[in-house]
Amino acid sequence: MDDKVASKSKIPASSFKRLGRKSPFTRYGLPMISLMVLGSFGLGHLLQGSKDIAKVKDDLEWEIIESRKALSRDGQVNAYNPKKINLEDELKAMKEKIDIDNYEYKRIPKPNEGK
Repeated sequence: MDDKVASKSKIPASSFKRLGRKSPFTRYGLPMISLMVLGSFGLGHLLQGSKDIAKVKDDLEWEIIESRKALSRDGQVNAYNPKKINLEDELKAMKEKIDIDNYEYKRIPKPNEGK
């Protein structure tokens, strides 16, 4: 009796071959699509974990900065002071460093030429 139950529960390999011939979508397409969908959910879960860790680190750094600002007597410690840049002054400084009127032509050697 155990042999009959065991033989009924086993599916012969020929039925899978027949299934693949009758509808190749169920044999090839469905596993591929399910792999893509489940893989995208898995990757999304992993990426969300790394985003959460980065957010916690940023929050801790922000709390440290804010606590240092709050504990100072004379105002903010190492506060962000952007340097004011004037483009005209920067252009004048570059013109003083580089003289574009005095130049000389130099021949660039070919790769197969020796020095």
